[in-house]
Amino acid sequence: MRRLTGAAVVMTCALVLAGCGGGDTDGDQGSGLRIRSAYMPQPVTAAMAAGYLVIENDSDQPDTLRSVSSDIAQEVTLHKTSGQTMESAGGDDRAIPARGRLVMESGGMHLMFEKLKRKPKEGETVSVELHFGKTDPITVKMPVKPATYRPASDTSAMSDTAATSNTSVMSDTFFSSSSLSSHH
Repeated sequence: MRRLTGAAVVMTCALVLAGCGGGDTDGDQGSGLRIRSAYMPQPVTAAMAAGYLVIENDSDQPDTLRSVSSDIAQEVTLHKTSGQTMESAGGDDRAIPARGRLVMESGGMHLMFEKLKRKPKEGETVSVELHFGKTDPITVKMPVKPATYRPASDTSAMSDTAATSNTSVMSDTFFSSSSLSSHH
């Protein structure tokens, strides 16, 4: 009887673990939007900060990034840099094509945290909520990196192995819309 009980416990644990990892396979899971490579360089001023990330859309439907909010700033806007000028990002700049991505990187499209309530420091994380046209909001924990931090390649996340909708990997700052609770 004891062996049967031990075997039953092992089987139950195996089934529970299989259920928890059921979606942990590589490739397209049709889960919608995913956020990768999010970070904020430590701001050099107490008033403004920039943020960068990649939004991947593995669905067959396009979406649009409508707005961004954060408890650390009174306002978060989307800007794009072109040459030596910076301007607000328009509707076309906010589009996330079906089976495509929206890349926010240094020297291009980026988030501007304006009127900071406090200056975040290296090693902290900043909570950011992304609001979309079709998809529920996604909350991202954006790590604050050194002011001079530059990823090896701003789009290097494209070659990373994708985690699935049941996984949030903080080291890659990867989030899936279906794995996070939505806030309306």
